[in-house]
Parts: sequence; C-alpha cells; structure tokens
Amino acid sequence: MSYLKKGILAAMPRPRPKIARQIKEGRTATPAQASKVLAILEAAYPDARVTLDFKNPFQLLIATILAAQCTDERVNQVTKGLFSRYLTPKAFAEADPTEMEEAIRPTGFYRNKAKSIIGCCKMLIGEYGGLVPRTMEALIRLPGVWRKTANIVLGNAFGITEGIAVDTHVTRVANRLGLAQSDKQDEIEQQLCRVIPRDKWTLITHLLIFHGRTTCKAQRPDCPRCQIRHLCPWPHKTT
Repeated sequence: MSYLKKGILAAMPRPRPKIARQIKEGRTATPAQASKVLAILEAAYPDARVTLDFKNPFQLLIATILAAQCTDERVNQVTKGLFSRYLTPKAFAEADPTEMEEAIRPTGFYRNKAKSIIGCCKMLIGEYGGLVPRTMEALIRLPGVWRKTANIVLGNAFGITEGIAVDTHVTRVANRLGLAQSDKQDEIEQQLCRVIPRDKWTLITHLLIFHGRTTCKAQRPDCPRCQIRHLCPWPHKTT
C-alpha cells in the first residue's frame, strides 16, 4: 500500500458498527432470487447511472478519487472549476500542491486527496503516456485508486466489467436485501458477482445506490413504500 493511500485511510473516520449483524444469519440470495430483485430495481430506477459529471475517462478518475467520503453533488460543484483550471493530466501533475488543496478543499480530506491526485497524474504521465489504463491491475497501482474506484472507471468510462463497485450504499442495501453478508467491500463484491449476471455488474452498483439514496436509507428507511419489501429478509423493516 502506498503512503498516499495510507494517508487517506488514516484520515478517514472509523466505520460504523457492522452492517452484516443487522440481518439474520444464513445463506446469501441465489441467482434466481437476485434476478427478481434486479428486475424490480431496474423498473424502479430506469435512469440509474453514475452521478459524477465527466467528459472523458481521466475526468471520471479524478472525480472518483475526490468522491471518497464526499457526496457526488459536492464533487460536481468542485470539478466544474477544477477541470477548467487543469485541462490535462500533465497540468494536474505539475500543479502546486497548496493550490490544489485549496481547489478541492470542499470535498474533505483535501491534503491527502491532493497528494493522491498529483501522484496519480505523475504516474499516468510517466508510465501510461498520460492515458487512463484499461485494466484493474494497472489502475490500482495509481495513488488514491482502490478497487471501487477502478471498477467505476472501467465500467462507466470503458464499458469493461471487471467487478462491482461497492460503496456505503451498496454495502448497506446489499446486506439488507440478503444479496451479501459482509462488512468488507471485497467480500461483498465477490458475493454480488456470484449472483448478479456479469453484464449487469456496472448497473447493479447504480441501482443499489439509487435505492439507498431514495428509499433504503441508513437512518430512516422507507420500508412501507419500498418496491422490494416483499423480497427483503431484513428483520428490522419499518412499518
């Protein structure tokens, strides 16, 4: 793990109590059960998509790094000016760290994110000709890039399905729906990949995020109006 990634990890708040404890012990959903959930979510959220604004793979990469512990809405506000100020990976790589920190301050953890972004762009220039690589192995070598970030970039910028991006919404909703039983992102990704068809791997992230934002919220889930309540095994459904 690079020192840049360690820096961001150390600055992040500690995770909440384990989500997996909120559901009954047992097996995760079968592919057939997951298919029913997927069909309902697709019908409920036909416009589900990545909500970060970007015009090319590089912009999505930078936006996704900034999105750690920050809302997409806030990131979009910041990147609107950021991408006008720094037009290329070379411009990011040569940016003054202090100026970069100020430019991205509203996204939080701005010192560590600035180090990651500058370091990431230097590696892009030095090893990849300024282009965003198209493989998981290459992407996760970049400072500030984890599997989740790589999955988002690959799936949404290149249409490449290497895996499923797992954030806090996906973690919560997948566990409540019984699609996964873990608090660890890598385990949740593996469990989802076993029951979700590969051609839906990018989409399922967006569907679970949209459902988590609108209905299956962390503090006050709107279970009575949930479209998949009848399929949900979560024992703490609200009435």
